[in-house]
Amino acid sequence: MASLYFVGSLDGVSVGDPVVLDGVEGRHAVSVARVRLGETLRIGDGHGAVVTGAVETVGRDTLTLTVGTVAVEPAPSPSLTLVQALAKGGRDEMAVQAATEIGVDRIVPWSAARSVSRWDGPKVDKGRARWASIAHEASKQAVRSRIPDVDAPVTTAQLATFPGAGRVVLVLDPVGDVRLSEWEPPADLDEIALVVGPEGGIDGSELDRLVAAGAVRVRLGDTVLRTSTAGPAALAVLQTRLGRW
Repeated sequence: MASLYFVGSLDGVSVGDPVVLDGVEGRHAVSVARVRLGETLRIGDGHGAVVTGAVETVGRDTLTLTVGTVAVEPAPSPSLTLVQALAKGGRDEMAVQAATEIGVDRIVPWSAARSVSRWDGPKVDKGRARWASIAHEASKQAVRSRIPDVDAPVTTAQLATFPGAGRVVLVLDPVGDVRLSEWEPPADLDEIALVVGPEGGIDGSELDRLVAAGAVRVRLGDTVLRTSTAGPAALAVLQTRLGRW
C-alpha cells in the first residue's frame, strides 16, 4: 500500500489537479522516506479525503503530486471515543498510539482522582499537543484517512455529563457485571465513549458518580490489564462487535 501523508486541506481538489506536500510532511517524504519522481503517493487531509497520484516534482523539502484518484471515506457511525486517564511512565501515550492504530475517532484526556500524572497550567496545552502528535503519526503508520481529534482534558464532574441521548458511556471495570464481548449496543447510537482509569484504577466514588449518571460498567475478561493496553484491547472488541473488523 502506498505511503500516506497529510496536508491541511483537500477542499475542491479534483483528478488532474496538483497537490503540494511541504513543511514537516514534505521534508519527511523527501529526506527520510526518499520519495522519488514517478512514485505513487497518497495524501489525505485527516478528515476522510485522500488523493492518490504520481509524484511529478521533488524539491529540497517539498514535492508535487498530480491527482489520479479522489476518495472520501465517510465518518464511521457510531463513533468511538477513548476517555483515557492520565498515567505515569508514558502509559497513557502508549494507549493513544495503539488506540489510533485500531481506529478510535476521538480521544479525551481524563484527570482522574488516582492519576499520578497531572496537566496543570502550561502542561495542559503541551500534553494535548503531544497526544495530538502521537495520534497524527499513528494515523500515518496505520494508513488511515481520519486522524482522531484530541480534546482538552476533562474532570470527573465533566465526564459525568457525557451519558445522554445518542451516546453511551462504557467504564472498564475488572469486576463489572457485563462482559464487553456480550454487550449489546442500543439502536440509533451515535457515539460509544470508553472510559479507562489510571494505573491505580478508578476511585470508588468516581465510579459511583459515573454509574449514577448513566454509565455502564463492563469488563474485558478475568484478567486485569494495564491502562496502556486496556483501552486498545476494548476498542478491538468494539470494532469486532460493530462488524468493522
